[in-house]
Amino acid sequence: MACSPIGEEYLWWSHGERSCQPQTPTKMLYTEVAAILQKLENKEGTVKSLVYNSQHKNKRQLYALLCETLKYGSIIDDIITSTQLLKREKFLKKHMAQVLVYEQLFGKGLQVGGKYREAMNRNKTALHAALVRLKVRSKVSKNEDLLPDTVRSQVSLPRYVRVNTLKITVEDAIKRLKQAGFSLVEEPSVEALESGQFVQDPHIPALLVFPPGTGFHDNQLYKSGEIILQDKASCIPAHVLAPPPGALVIDACAAPGNKTSHMASLMQNKGKIFTFDIDPKRLATMRSLTQRAGVSCAQLVHGSFLDCDPEDPRYSGVEYILLDPSCSGSGITSRLDHLTDEEGSITTERLESLAQFQLSALKHALSFPAVRRVAYSTCSVHQQENEDVIQAALQEYEGKYRLQHILPTWDHRGMDTFPQACRCVRASPEQDMTNGFFVALFEKYNENVDVKEPTALGNAKLGENAEFVKKKRRRKRKKNASIETRTEDNETNEALGPNGKEKFVNNVPQNVQTESTPKPKKRRKKRKQE
Repeated sequence: MACSPIGEEYLWWSHGERSCQPQTPTKMLYTEVAAILQKLENKEGTVKSLVYNSQHKNKRQLYALLCETLKYGSIIDDIITSTQLLKREKFLKKHMAQVLVYEQLFGKGLQVGGKYREAMNRNKTALHAALVRLKVRSKVSKNEDLLPDTVRSQVSLPRYVRVNTLKITVEDAIKRLKQAGFSLVEEPSVEALESGQFVQDPHIPALLVFPPGTGFHDNQLYKSGEIILQDKASCIPAHVLAPPPGALVIDACAAPGNKTSHMASLMQNKGKIFTFDIDPKRLATMRSLTQRAGVSCAQLVHGSFLDCDPEDPRYSGVEYILLDPSCSGSGITSRLDHLTDEEGSITTERLESLAQFQLSALKHALSFPAVRRVAYSTCSVHQQENEDVIQAALQEYEGKYRLQHILPTWDHRGMDTFPQACRCVRASPEQDMTNGFFVALFEKYNENVDVKEPTALGNAKLGENAEFVKKKRRRKRKKNASIETRTEDNETNEALGPNGKEKFVNNVPQNVQTESTPKPKKRRKKRKQE
């Protein structure tokens, strides 16, 4: 329960104490980390969700300390047990003790005073002696060598930075980075990058690659939204979907919004992107992110994509859908939930439940009457969530959709579980220097869509949507107008009013609209023609 504010700080009731005690920012950080550790032990959430829902203002600081404490968790528990710390200091709770021991032995040193510092000072000699005994017993000299194999074997991924071509061209971004002291390396050897160097990604022209740990949060390009910190795995779905300017698009599970802003840059903010998410907090985060990125063609929809009626006039003309549904997240290298779970916690039942949801969402996306392409992606390494879902959807829509062979220069393909699996792409940290992921692209059989990927040179000179690519697509659409039941221009005219302005977008200060998703209405039988 909060007391009255005093200046910049607030007084909080301290657990087990009779009076209000001031909490320093560091003590509040320790308290919040300890609370999350307890929730993780009680299976009340995941690392990511608990940090995201925390009231602590500095999420980066909170996540960093939590991750480091979890990484050293088994070592810390051994030290606490061998020193009998909790018996010596009866007021000290287990999870706060874990945080304090980490800071004392492995972190930057204890950053709080009062009774916590006094307790740790009383046990300082015993704690350090216990750490030394662990090193001797394990025959190591460094603290990090004590870490479990599951932690030490994790690959340090490069820092991926996507140039936001809504605000700056790739060429100008590279120029600004050079002025800031970075140097562009011509040969794309990511593993050999040294501090201060970067390369242009060979698959995604607007993506720049820096050494692991390169900081950008104080960089003006980042603060202004001209560059976005986005992993390569997260960039590939929008890149292969490639919605052109003027298209009608759905981002089915959109928050936090990086994929939406990526598609908006491909579309040059022309057209419409309906972005769905059921969580109002995630939508609020997405609104903030898209505003900073300069996105004006997105309409935020508070609701489930599965409740979206494909026959609704607002969505019946949608041609491109990006589906990145909830998944196990087993491909994310920074995921630390395995340190809090028992071995084999991702059960077969859990995977089957996820796969059923993913297949339902995919089949729903493929049911939209005007859809031409659907990109399906997960950050999972499990066949049940990837190839099995794709194969089931292809069987359901046999003769209507085919898989497009995406990223032909990418070596890591889908598992050979069905004939078209090689047209999908997979990735792993060890082989591809990115988070583990899977992407497949569905395309309607009766569509003749140009799927040639834009080149790095074209994007660097003209922005992410090169002019020659737009002209080529325009010529192809005109050529096929006589055989298409509904042309691209007609569909664009439905989305755009006179002079190319969006006719159904309200003028709001944020340039991003929000609506709620109505439940699908029962389809009425068509009246018989007289």
